[in-house]
Amino acid sequence: MSRLRTICIALLLSAALYSFDKKTDGEWPVYGHDPGGQRFSPLTDINRENVKTLKVAWTFRTGDAYQPAHEKPTAFEATPLYVDGVLYIGTPLGRIIAIDPVTGKESWSYDPKIDKDAGYGDYANRGVSTWKSPTGKERRIFIGTIDARLIAVNANTGKPCTGFGDNGVINLRNGLRIAPRELSAYEETSPPAIVGSTIVVGSGIADNGSVNQPSGEVRGFDVVTGKLKWTWDPIPQDPHEVGADTWKNGSAARTGAANAWSVIVSDPQRNLIFVPTGSASPDYYGGERVGDNLFANSVVALRADTGKRVWHFQTVHHDLWDYDVASPPVLFDVHQDGRTIAAVGVGSKTGNFFILDRETGKPIFGVEERAVPRSDVPGEVSSPTQPFPTTTPALSPQRFGVEDAWGPDEETRNACKEEIAKSRAEGIFTPPSVRGSLLVPGNIGGMAWGGAAYDPAHHLLVIPVNNMVAQVRLIPRAEFDRQRKSSGREVGGKWEFAEQRGTPFGMARRMFLGPKGLPCNAPPWGMLKGVDGDTGLVKWQVPWGHLPKFGALTTEPPRALGSIGLGGPIVTAGGLVFIAGSLDPGIHAHDVMSGEELWVGDLPTSARSTPMTFRGPDGKQYVVVSAGGHDIAGGPALGDYVVAFTLP
Repeated sequence: MSRLRTICIALLLSAALYSFDKKTDGEWPVYGHDPGGQRFSPLTDINRENVKTLKVAWTFRTGDAYQPAHEKPTAFEATPLYVDGVLYIGTPLGRIIAIDPVTGKESWSYDPKIDKDAGYGDYANRGVSTWKSPTGKERRIFIGTIDARLIAVNANTGKPCTGFGDNGVINLRNGLRIAPRELSAYEETSPPAIVGSTIVVGSGIADNGSVNQPSGEVRGFDVVTGKLKWTWDPIPQDPHEVGADTWKNGSAARTGAANAWSVIVSDPQRNLIFVPTGSASPDYYGGERVGDNLFANSVVALRADTGKRVWHFQTVHHDLWDYDVASPPVLFDVHQDGRTIAAVGVGSKTGNFFILDRETGKPIFGVEERAVPRSDVPGEVSSPTQPFPTTTPALSPQRFGVEDAWGPDEETRNACKEEIAKSRAEGIFTPPSVRGSLLVPGNIGGMAWGGAAYDPAHHLLVIPVNNMVAQVRLIPRAEFDRQRKSSGREVGGKWEFAEQRGTPFGMARRMFLGPKGLPCNAPPWGMLKGVDGDTGLVKWQVPWGHLPKFGALTTEPPRALGSIGLGGPIVTAGGLVFIAGSLDPGIHAHDVMSGEELWVGDLPTSARSTPMTFRGPDGKQYVVVSAGGHDIAGGPALGDYVVAFTLP
């Protein structure tokens, strides 16, 4: 081939790619913006210099905030998609709504008519997914509903795609190794992943009910017909399969969960999906599932078209703490000594962040096994070691003792100290115990489901973390009912009880709070951290979110306290991080280079979601966030708001 011809072809390709990018750079076509979940937008209209002038452009109400009589309310956690000039959003009641991006008016909606009062454990939806046919003639919107249906509708009309499944619907409760005994035990809360002609779904499974909770198979379906293409069970059933020897005494057959309830990301070029898995059932007692329990608490790379396992990395062996890989993995490149390494970042509720080779699963930076406290519970066989990164420090505190007790006054601190002294409190991986154990981080993280964003211009990961301690105690079976009935009189508030049927112990847990409702551990309770993707080192860290109603109880400014958060960040080429999810009713903008908070936009209630941004057909850049409140006593009100901001 002549040099001139080569140059011409290169220029044509470059022009074609540039044209494609300019057409789509203002869209938000996947939950994490791109299949690998970087949550990075190349838009620059809104930037460090003008972000303080953002104003509300419109507010849309879904009408889907719902409080059942005796169960948890809805959790509006959805991130909208923006494609072909339309916003698409899912609601906790399983509705899909198409919204005009400039006016905020509804174009159409689809209602799957779920049973609203079935008692769902995590009454949430984090968004929808979309697929466009190779000819470009058809676009579909997919949702996984809280009652475990996978539904496909036409993007233009909202009508079911009759050629998919059964008149547009697949019942995901069918075909499982361990079937759910009730509707509320098996859910779908995260948007499916779509790679080529395959749509992939995990599942949300109720924690701590029993040993044999529903099984957590990940499944791939044909995106056109809905026909099942493959099934991968995170608990190996073939005794000759890799990982089978980590389930002792036949426990693989009877154990459920280890499910992928968080967001699955993909690398379409490598035909890979990256599956984050949670703990096996039940969470806090593992005597019925002795062993390391592969592939629970792992990130697992599967072939998108076949479901074949390529590699795995386990973040926690034999989980006893509800330390799911709750955060979606994030794909990015590590630059080292002139080399570019395709990487995947994996965060966990432990606060540990692992950076792995995307093709092999091997750590790019060091990981070592460290000795951890051993269980003193009869029948329990805890793992003697756990994996820790040797380069990236723990992103949330992992030690907590009497000397760390915090409170706004001496009375509170003394009450916290007394409770700590009665408990096992030996730092991270302190096993649950009959006397009671303090778990640090607690079961909401560390890193919660919000996950990380990545700025490719600055090779920077932006990661929100929580700093909360949980209190857990195991209750001998004969005492369980009595203790559950007598609960509520102790310092620190109400306990959450779970039966853990099939084991010798029930369980009770709660956030570790003092007598005035404040955490017994010192603030900040929510942090935003910038981590160098090329070195794994922390470049900056700041408190984020705030708890204004608690400000008068301390000598510190409310913003210095930070807030627990359930929602993730996005990054833009305008040098900004947008994040919502804290308990205050606001969306926050931070400088990506320093973490400095630059702006807070007022919301009708707190947001429990990840924002997104797009360029509308009017040429303006918008930032959009769902605001649904938080399910905490005395917390922000339940809501159903979608709020869009733009420059005046």
